Amino acid sequence: MKRQVVTLILYLSFFTLHAQVWDTLCIERYRIDSTDVGTLKAEFNALAFFQNNEFSSDITKGYTLPGAWLQPKLTYAPLPQLRIEAGVHLLLFNGANRYPNYAYHDIVKWKGNQHTHGVHALPWFRAQANFKRLTLVLGDIYGAQNHQLILPLFNPEQNLSTDPEMGFQLLLDRKHVHLDMWINWQSYIFNLDTHQEAFTVGVNSMLKWNRDNHRRFLWETPIQLILQHRGGELDVTDAGVQTVMNASIGARMTYRPVRQHVLNHLRAEANVLGSWQQHGTLWPFDTGVALHAAVSALLLKGLNAEIGYVGAPRQYANLYGSPFFGTISLRYPGTTFRGIHTAYARVGYTYSFTPAYRLGAQIDLYSAHAPNLNALPWGFGLYLHVCPAFLIHSKR
Repeated sequence: MKRQVVTLILYLSFFTLHAQVWDTLCIERYRIDSTDVGTLKAEFNALAFFQNNEFSSDITKGYTLPGAWLQPKLTYAPLPQLRIEAGVHLLLFNGANRYPNYAYHDIVKWKGNQHTHGVHALPWFRAQANFKRLTLVLGDIYGAQNHQLILPLFNPEQNLSTDPEMGFQLLLDRKHVHLDMWINWQSYIFNLDTHQEAFTVGVNSMLKWNRDNHRRFLWETPIQLILQHRGGELDVTDAGVQTVMNASIGARMTYRPVRQHVLNHLRAEANVLGSWQQHGTLWPFDTGVALHAAVSALLLKGLNAEIGYVGAPRQYANLYGSPFFGTISLRYPGTTFRGIHTAYARVGYTYSFTPAYRLGAQIDLYSAHAPNLNALPWGFGLYLHVCPAFLIHSKR
């Protein structure tokens, strides 16, 4: 295990490594710009991608995601505090002609009888109200990468393949606190439907101990929780109620040099993770604990790198994180590992033609070890994000 960690660190040392790839490509700005008030715009938000995962192991199978998602929409801000957006979300995998209605692994069990052909299409609508420090969102929320969950709780690949998150969201921004609370309603049921109701509740609370822009060191405490519930009072299936959750608490230090000639910032963090199955038998065990530590560097030339470690001494279940961070095998259902130790490294690059046109690339390396398991999976991806906006009408 130690040899694998050293190998990853040496590998990164050969890179003369801006923001992380996924942050640059996928985060949406939720504050309303004063210049947008009284204007009607057509926006075209799209991400073309080619993600290849050489994952073959007892943990999970490898696969490739070649395709794109598109969100053409109209946006209108009648007041400085209000914005309404409406459009459609389209997901296309190259060569595919039939799409299950799903959101990440195993949710096909909820809606396995619902399919679309040619392209996976969903209506898209967002209504938001911005106050001085509080933002309220209904409909399609600012989800996925916008939640800023730590890597063990959220696999960034979901930015490519999952349905947009829909439900309700509260965002609070104060000097020493950032709070993101949301409900993502993933499966709605009518009376006598033959699938389960399902939704995810999430919280990301970031305590900021010193936020002076002139400080070189920033200290933060991230507290995060994701809970998924399946069932509902109208449920007529025999699957029973399922409630599972992941939570974490940690410490984070960010160093920002005064003169950012090469290094933009350096970050180190450590988190304690927990998994808990309150109801049901979705996971083969009810509780689990893991540790996470990581160091990342962001540099001015569009390069970024991160090395980290996630270890579970006995057992730990992952809800939305990478399968290499948990002790449950997705390749062989019912199989678990007695503890797992995974070192990982990520190297990414982003290039901005303009703020509306960005290119990204990333390599992910893992070294996962458990009793009778030694896996060295890896993956790489290429991404092109375009988000031009066209003015239709303005009161100005």
